[in-house]
Amino acid sequence: MEIRRETPADFPDIYDLVEIAFQTARVSNGKEPDVIDQLRRSGNYVPELALVAEEDGKLIGHIMLTKTFITSGGNKVETLLLAPVSVAFAYRNKGVGTKLMTESFEIAKTMGYKSVIFIGPAYFYRFGFKPTASFGIRNVRNIPEDNVMACELVPNGLEGINGTIDC
Repeated sequence: MEIRRETPADFPDIYDLVEIAFQTARVSNGKEPDVIDQLRRSGNYVPELALVAEEDGKLIGHIMLTKTFITSGGNKVETLLLAPVSVAFAYRNKGVGTKLMTESFEIAKTMGYKSVIFIGPAYFYRFGFKPTASFGIRNVRNIPEDNVMACELVPNGLEGINGTIDC
């Protein structure tokens, strides 16, 4: 398996991969592939942090981290938002998602990012995510607190940062 940066030539295959992957997901709103396209068009897209897993020339996984901000006392603190992690059904529970998470987090750290925010089920606790409320960060969209989580990429990456996130 190879982990590499996504390219525009991959976009149609990524769309299909994400769409099919979320048809069998425990939690899905059916809009995940469109959200990824919207994130690419936003000013918050970070191409270095949009990765695919490929095996024998076939895309089997995808992850994307984009910029977002925590508003804290009139200041905006940059962080990352984890878009849906997608793994082809036949490759689930084989470490593909873990490899994508690990690789993207390592790249993010080298780029100077200190934290990642994720919206979704508690599945990601095993990667060090905790509810954002435990850091003093609230969301403005009234999403249940247990479903908005943060992970510090570096020790104390969210220390002293509290406020709101519009994710």
